[in-house]
Amino acid sequence: MVLSRRSILLAPVLAKYPFRLGVASGDPWPDSVVLWTRLAPAWEEPGGGLPKRDIAVKWELYADDAGRKPVRNGLAYAEAARAHSAHAEVFGLEAGRDYWYRFTALGHQSPLGHTRTAAKNPSQLRFAYASCQKYEDGFFTAYEHMAKDDLDLVLFLGDYIYEGVGKPDHPRQHPSHEAVTLDQYRYRYSLYKSDPLLQTAHARFPWSVIWDDHEVGNDYANLTPGDQFPAAEFAARRWAGYQAFYEHMPLRKASLPTRQETRIYRRLSFGQLANLYLLDTRQYRDAETKRQMLGIAQRDWFFAGLKEDQTRWNLIAQQIPYSKIDKGTGVIPDKWDGYPEARRELTEFIVASRLSNAVILTGDNHSHWVFDVKRDFADPGSATVATEFLGTSITSTGDGLDQRADYAKRLPFNPHVKYFNSRRGYVRCRLTAERLETDMITMPYVSRPGAPASVGARFVVEAGRPGAVRG
Repeated sequence: MVLSRRSILLAPVLAKYPFRLGVASGDPWPDSVVLWTRLAPAWEEPGGGLPKRDIAVKWELYADDAGRKPVRNGLAYAEAARAHSAHAEVFGLEAGRDYWYRFTALGHQSPLGHTRTAAKNPSQLRFAYASCQKYEDGFFTAYEHMAKDDLDLVLFLGDYIYEGVGKPDHPRQHPSHEAVTLDQYRYRYSLYKSDPLLQTAHARFPWSVIWDDHEVGNDYANLTPGDQFPAAEFAARRWAGYQAFYEHMPLRKASLPTRQETRIYRRLSFGQLANLYLLDTRQYRDAETKRQMLGIAQRDWFFAGLKEDQTRWNLIAQQIPYSKIDKGTGVIPDKWDGYPEARRELTEFIVASRLSNAVILTGDNHSHWVFDVKRDFADPGSATVATEFLGTSITSTGDGLDQRADYAKRLPFNPHVKYFNSRRGYVRCRLTAERLETDMITMPYVSRPGAPASVGARFVVEAGRPGAVRG
């Protein structure tokens, strides 16, 4: 890139520290990873406290945890039009190894981050996933515990921010207005990413992220708002939400927002062990409960990948409960229960293609659930064709309750449910060729800092045997 063609601010020294939102890496490939930061010395202000000029940011990648041996370096451009966020896709790396990285700009250095490339043919894959981290509902203590794990990857499955109006009686404070404009979404992401525990978890592992609804507006479907927001203005609001999402996430250039589409569905490969599909169940779905959840193009891409797949495991990361949840109050139209034709089509494809070891990883529901995915949920005796692990929230809806006794009353209507717990936490997994071990991590409270974490339950899925059993 020719610097003279751009208004680039190269080397001034800024008094204020510009890396207040931390660093992150994401979407590891065997030979590549993407590095992220955002320059925001005054993130509380529009523009982040910087002039409306693009800024050159130096990045370095190291082979040692002291940051002494750079193996790659280059310049990324923190563009004013993208809130001075910088995304550097680094190629030519060794597969399955640890790297460390930092950024330099405006006379300052960022914290040192750690990342790891995907192994070409790993013997195991260790990962965790989380969702639903409403800032005002509590403290992000789950990330303090997650950062102590030894993980190859963290998945975030939606609701990274919440767009709504703050409430004064909550443990932490949201703004007093709803996020609708690009500046308002940027502020909301900045508030969340200022959290030191979230920053630590981002700097500790590579993340792969997808959105759900609250990154834009509650329960929206494609270009149809789910609340009282004017439909004629929703396309502009959705674009603003998508733009701010890209600006604050370690995403590759393939996910650059346009007015027509922001593509976040993609696949990560871990050799013969597993393929990981990350889906988008918001942007393309039908507004009414008719048929399409994924949209035609994403569905065809997904089915083609599954049909050609020769890996041992197929991990499907997506946002909303896939399995039937009968609470006795009717179908919830925003979940897969409200799209029975789309669910039937995917389930039948899994059966017809004899898909090897399909496991669905889900967020959204603010509780831990474990499901046997039935070919026909109306028939408890029908074949189990896959397994679904649904993770609880990081903080959303507060401390949570022990509702096991209450839920026991509903089990006769949900015989495919293996586990339920509505405490806060995350999910930790270890995958080998023979089995998937899954720990449902829970915490007793998030309304104050320092909660302990424990394994609420451990489940195992044996290769070739869909359905989870207590480990």
